[in-house]
Amino acid sequence: MAEFYVNMAFLPLLGVRVFRLTEYMTESLDISNAALVLVDVQQGFLDPGWGRSHNLYEGLANIVKLGEAWNGHRLPVVKVRHDSTHPQSTLRSGYRGNDLIAEVQDLREDLLVTKTVNSSFLGTPDLAQWFRESGITTIVVVGIQTNLCVETTARMGGNLGFDVIVPLDATATFDLEGPSLAGGPPLRLSAEDLMKATAVNLHGDGFARVTETADVLASLGMTSAIGRGNA
Repeated sequence: MAEFYVNMAFLPLLGVRVFRLTEYMTESLDISNAALVLVDVQQGFLDPGWGRSHNLYEGLANIVKLGEAWNGHRLPVVKVRHDSTHPQSTLRSGYRGNDLIAEVQDLREDLLVTKTVNSSFLGTPDLAQWFRESGITTIVVVGIQTNLCVETTARMGGNLGFDVIVPLDATATFDLEGPSLAGGPPLRLSAEDLMKATAVNLHGDGFARVTETADVLASLGMTSAIGRGNA
């Protein structure tokens, strides 16, 4: 079994304090047959109309690293594509922005899921059913946007009983504006703040283990070494 431990060192760098760790979150984790779920890594998110993102290209680079590693280890890869129903969306069907970015298109996939809502588990085909039929109990969720489709997919995956890992630096999002309350100005959160909130929501409440790309890649290396030792 390859053991995966949560590396909490990077969370303080984002200003995140983890208030609670459940027993579940401190156990080792077998990722020897984990599926990598690439959520909405689409060309439409490169459109400047989405606004500011402090880590978009770094996040994409880490997503590709993980995809290549999963292909190299012949582990299952799921690509998820958002087919927006909004006529002006850069992710709408039939528009070039709907396509996955070239580096992700080049990756071998075991399943393509299309969806029109936030959760990858509410797309076509049925993702949870495919995981169960394939004997997959652990998933690594990466993609765009951190606080929306990535977080929703991770939350629902945890609710459905899967062990979920989210390497935060293999996700990306954009600054976001919310409502005006009590006559004040609109509430605004930066991309960094939204990523902090996702890290705390998912990890602090046990939906997923939030970590870094480097730790996941290191754990894959352990899996490979163990496999050679058993050969």
